[in-house]
Amino acid sequence: MSTEQNKALARRVFEEVWNKGNLATVDELTAANLVFHNAAQMLYAPEGFKQFVTMYRNAFPDTHFTVEDEIAEGDTVVIRWSVRGTHKGELLGVPPTGKQVTVSGITITLFANGKSVETWAEFDALGMLQQLGVIPSMG
Repeated sequence: MSTEQNKALARRVFEEVWNKGNLATVDELTAANLVFHNAAQMLYAPEGFKQFVTMYRNAFPDTHFTVEDEIAEGDTVVIRWSVRGTHKGELLGVPPTGKQVTVSGITITLFANGKSVETWAEFDALGMLQQLGVIPSMG
């Protein structure tokens, strides 16, 4: 796959999976042996990633990601993104607050044969929890 094709695949994850909630696209875009890393855990296979997406989309049903920057070299694509949403469902034991959050993050994805095989994602979880009022802001 070309660098441009890989970039298009990476964008589809944000546009179709995160923004539209189309989980069928996960099967199309990820390898069966996908490994998804974030600060809290490692998820395996498309099913683990689908559960992760579902948890956040249930908590923030109006989730909308914006791709801010995209850099690619070879089989690796880096996307800097922002996301906004309203906390209307439980998230990791935190009941809905009704508060809107805006968070930024970076995702690095390694592609092979037109599918994501490994992804690293980091986002401002502290900022999100502060915006929700779960953790006090520094003063």
